Amino acid sequence: MSAVDKKLQMFEEAGGRAAIEKVTEAFYDKVYADPWLSQFFDGIPRSHIQAQQDDFMQAALGGRRGYSGKTPPSAHQHIYITEEMFEVRQAHLMSAFRECHASERMVEMWLAIEDAFRGRLTKDSMSDCVMRYPAEGIRNYPKPLGY
Repeated sequence: MSAVDKKLQMFEEAGGRAAIEKVTEAFYDKVYADPWLSQFFDGIPRSHIQAQQDDFMQAALGGRRGYSGKTPPSAHQHIYITEEMFEVRQAHLMSAFRECHASERMVEMWLAIEDAFRGRLTKDSMSDCVMRYPAEGIRNYPKPLGY
């Protein structure tokens, strides 16, 4: 069995595309309801974000390669993502895993991808952000009072 076939087999044994879609749906339920994180998605259709996440994770976890979006660092270069914000996001992801009864293998593989990108997504200051388009600006929303 080739390395690609073995990775695909592991992906399918972990739950495959159906498991990813289930987790992604539950995760974005939480993110879009979160008073801090939801601000970063203002004006962005949830269906688009979810489809991008599903396709990216499927490819990253060994499934069919159908993702055609930007790499996570370039897609998030204009967003001031702090370590605290990343931790809040991770808490929502862990809650989604539990809610969906994701397999241990799926959680392990998914978190390895998350960890691989963490240092390239989080920023120490606003000056670490790079505008994608002049009219867009930098996305930075402080934590709401009482959060």
